[in-house]
Amino acid sequence: MSVSKTAGKAPGPKIAIMASAGAAVEWYDFFIYGTAAALVFPHLFFPADLPPFVAQIASFSTFAVGFIARPLGGMLFGHFGDMHGRKRALVVAMFLMGLSTVLIGFLPGYADVGVAAPLALVALRFIQGLAVGGQWGGAALLAIESAPAGRRGFYGSFVQVGVPLGVVLANAVFLAVSATLAEDSFMAWGWRVGFILSVVLIFIGLAVHLGVTEPAAEKSAEPGPQAGARRRSPLMEAARGHWRTILLAGGAFVANNVCFYVAITYAIAYGTTTVGLERDVVLSAVMAGSALMIPVLLLCGAASDRFGRRGIFLLGALLSGVWAFVVFPLLESGSVPAVFLAIAGQLVFVSMMYGPQAALFAELFPKSVRYSGASLGYQIGAVVGGGLAPIIATALFAEYQSSQPISVYLASMCAISFLSVLFLGRRRGGDVADQSASVAQGQIG
Repeated sequence: MSVSKTAGKAPGPKIAIMASAGAAVEWYDFFIYGTAAALVFPHLFFPADLPPFVAQIASFSTFAVGFIARPLGGMLFGHFGDMHGRKRALVVAMFLMGLSTVLIGFLPGYADVGVAAPLALVALRFIQGLAVGGQWGGAALLAIESAPAGRRGFYGSFVQVGVPLGVVLANAVFLAVSATLAEDSFMAWGWRVGFILSVVLIFIGLAVHLGVTEPAAEKSAEPGPQAGARRRSPLMEAARGHWRTILLAGGAFVANNVCFYVAITYAIAYGTTTVGLERDVVLSAVMAGSALMIPVLLLCGAASDRFGRRGIFLLGALLSGVWAFVVFPLLESGSVPAVFLAIAGQLVFVSMMYGPQAALFAELFPKSVRYSGASLGYQIGAVVGGGLAPIIATALFAEYQSSQPISVYLASMCAISFLSVLFLGRRRGGDVADQSASVAQGQIG
């Protein structure tokens, strides 16, 4: 009996921490591409005679390809994860991410192989998108489905912490390499170091996740026609029966994505190219703001267990919309403290939405289609929001020569997310939220 008690208590925290570590590995690989797309790829993978604006748009377009692939990854891995388990799907996604990231580190540039260089870059970025499209659902559900009743928001926020950890790791590598090498060496080969290092990180992540117990395996006595559910297509079931919820979940996520990727990707290009800030200053600001996200995410996840998911999420959307009109004037001031405040403020308010999000999305769908439904909602919001955000921001500034239209764009996306969360209301799939009636009441609203 003592063994079973220990086993019953240990998996929750262990899985949450391991899922966070694995998410950090995946997001490191995904975000280091974004940093390179802002600083290196416009010069390396496109013709030298392109105007800087055109090269930057082209580079951000390859960045967007990863987001276009994310819903497809969510569908593929969501179906696989609902049919065969969260852990298996997650390990496959991590392997694909590690392999594609390492290969990017070995790609020749446009000067060496011509148009084959950007085509290969797009193909590998697409694979990155497939992988990260499947990663979030697996990591989030491993943590949430192993969490004690009344702690699902807190446990789910550990997976969300993987995002700022990945940003910190990616920017730390770029800062370290650029500080060590001369500019010519950095542009020639130094940028590749961060991509190639992911081979070490991916094997660490694989070892971590291979040691995790599948939560579904611990609930084999759970009632329900499991054999029949296994024979159906979870993806089709989610699309037919929960399409409104999936679309609203996607709408809820757009503000988070737009504000986040403008802060960590477009702000780097804008700050260095338009404002004339030193690259290391902007990278350090992004890294500091991302580090600040970590405790805020955990606090907001825990608070959502006590006060409900929606209220914290809605407040984050409102504050992010207001801060959209503050962030660019602070950047344009050229003051180093103001630059740090601009990025940190944006990322803190984003954390108020992102911290409770894993639990909120999981509670919207029944367990049989939860991986598919939650992943689709998450990735639809990602492609509409994050993938297009740097391109739209770049195009708006080129058209109006002002950051004000970008602020209006950010605020508009925040309004969409605010309304989407309101319309989601008390929709939930039931078997996560209903395991404890006392927890279920007020869990979302």
